[in-house]
Order: sequence, then C-alpha cells, then structure tokens
Amino acid sequence: MSTVIPAAPTPARVAAMPKVVLWTGRVLSALPALLILSSGVNAMTKSQQVLDGMSHLGFPTHIAPIVGALALVASILYMVPRTAVLGAILLTGYLGGAVASHLRVGDPTYFAVIFGVVVWGGLYLRDSRVRDLIPLRSGVHSLPNESA
Repeated sequence: MSTVIPAAPTPARVAAMPKVVLWTGRVLSALPALLILSSGVNAMTKSQQVLDGMSHLGFPTHIAPIVGALALVASILYMVPRTAVLGAILLTGYLGGAVASHLRVGDPTYFAVIFGVVVWGGLYLRDSRVRDLIPLRSGVHSLPNESA
C-alpha cells in the first residue's frame, strides 16, 4: 500500500477543498509574496532605504541586487502552484537569513518569523500536497488516494 502524491493539485482535489479555505490560503500566500517581491525590486534598484538597511545589518551594499534577485526568484516560485513548495523552502531560507541578521545586531525578529509562518500557513491551506504531507488532524485527508 503506497501513497502517491501528485506533482500539482489536480482539479478534483482543488474542487474538493472548501472555497473559503482555498481563498484564505491564496490571500495569506499573496501577502508575504507581494511584500517580498516589492523588497526584491527595491533591492535590485538599490533604493536608499535598502542600502541603509544593508549597512545597518553589516552587509556590503554592492550585494543588494543579488539579495533582491534571490527574493524575486523565491517569491515567483512560491506564487506558481507547480513550484510553490520549492518557493516556500527558498523563502524560509531567505527569512531565516533575515532573522539571523537581525539577531546579530539586536533588532527584533518577529516580523520575519511571522512572515515564515504565514508563508507556510497559506501554502498549507491552498495546496493539498502539503496538507497530505502534514496532516494536522489524524485521519483527515483531502481526498482518498488517487493512485487507482
């Protein structure tokens, strides 16, 4: 007896989700993705606010476009359903770096931690594959196995 998890949510699996759960997941996913996208664009254009922040955290300002590109790639991957899990993993690493950087200089870290929770919470609600991998309630699944 094996469990097959499809590469992307199938229409039947998406249709089986209550619409309110699906849309809550989409909205929760959009919030951090759009803010990190905006941050990535600001870093790519070397806005003064980003350069000041990088200096405050002890990073050389010439790496701002690299950090911005990483933020853009991770956010875009996260917003595409087929690559959302990879995007969430990359965003987790990105936000983990933000937490470590802020801890090092004594700044609060709650913003990045909350973002990480929202990233995974939104993905959990909108992606049946994640719910199948991490069942928060035992015995509850999106749909029976589709391996028939």
